[in-house]
Amino acid sequence: MAHPLLLDSLTMRGLTARNRLWLPPMCMYSVTAEDGCPGNWHVLHYGTRAQGGFGTIIVEASAVTPEGRLSPNDLGLWDDSQIKGHHYLVEAIHIGGALAGVQLGHGGRKAGTPPWRPDVEGSRTGTLPGWELVAPSAVPYPEHATPQALTTAEIADTVQAFADAARRAVAAGYDVIELHGAHGYLIHEFLSPLSNIRTDAYGGSDEGRRRFVLEVARAVREAIGDDKVLDIRLSATDWAEGGITGEDTAALARQLVQAGVDVLHVSTGGNAPTKVPAGPGYQVPFAAQVKRAVAGMTTPGGGQPQVVTVGIIDSGLQAEQILVAGLADAVATGRAALRDPYLPVRWTHELGVNDWQAAHLPIQYWRGAWR
Repeated sequence: MAHPLLLDSLTMRGLTARNRLWLPPMCMYSVTAEDGCPGNWHVLHYGTRAQGGFGTIIVEASAVTPEGRLSPNDLGLWDDSQIKGHHYLVEAIHIGGALAGVQLGHGGRKAGTPPWRPDVEGSRTGTLPGWELVAPSAVPYPEHATPQALTTAEIADTVQAFADAARRAVAAGYDVIELHGAHGYLIHEFLSPLSNIRTDAYGGSDEGRRRFVLEVARAVREAIGDDKVLDIRLSATDWAEGGITGEDTAALARQLVQAGVDVLHVSTGGNAPTKVPAGPGYQVPFAAQVKRAVAGMTTPGGGQPQVVTVGIIDSGLQAEQILVAGLADAVATGRAALRDPYLPVRWTHELGVNDWQAAHLPIQYWRGAWR
């Protein structure tokens, strides 16, 4: 095979990732995340995957407010005291040769759930007692508590919370700041007619439902300056009648690029219990739709918007085919990376490249190359 596109570098707003393989954010629900601060476990977990060859690593959802945590064991960036722990995490990722990103989020009506545990029935369902939920509208997610609808003043405070968290992320040294606009959490809740039934300026139409995310994007872009990459993860469809469609997300993507977003990380679902036709690469067509929508656009930073796809991408050949077909600019793989932190090394070999120097892997590992 010719030199794989997967191993080509990826430039985003002047920063260059060594390849086009991303580790997407996955909540780890680690008990070592005390008061939202990363611990040694997080440093080892993400640092190992950087050593393993990922080009860009996005750290799990980190809440912009305490009540916005998805669970009590989530990371956060709502306070300056959390910067130091994130800084150690960034250092570990950089030592491994990857760009370091962090996902900033607010759980909205799905916040405050019990952490996921494979041996505990009912984990990640319901709302923990005493956890106060907020959302665009007082519409509960099934089996969760009813949230309080945010006032316009509280919406402004939340926009500011995203901007403040983004400043802390920059202080910690992150290269990429990703907004969590997917999977039924607060930004997604504003975007979807299934969860946003407001009749004021933040609802009632596509323009109204998009107002919050565009305000957040602009505020965060201003907060992080011109040198950092602004990324957003979106659920392109709700997979439910009356919800967000791929066409809606393609139109929104153009507005987000104009607002200063450099990268669109395309996922789906999470805002309504529904049957999702999951299968290998099942979300790739939505990423391709977004990529077509932003083709030819230039970001305010002067570059081309990049599109990342994700969702049951389990082989190097599959990832390579997505890139060769021009369906996305980069590929994220999550659960496979939980099984094998050196997945990029394995995929590099499967694609016929055993020169680990050419693959930009740390020099300490070159002796391990297949011969």
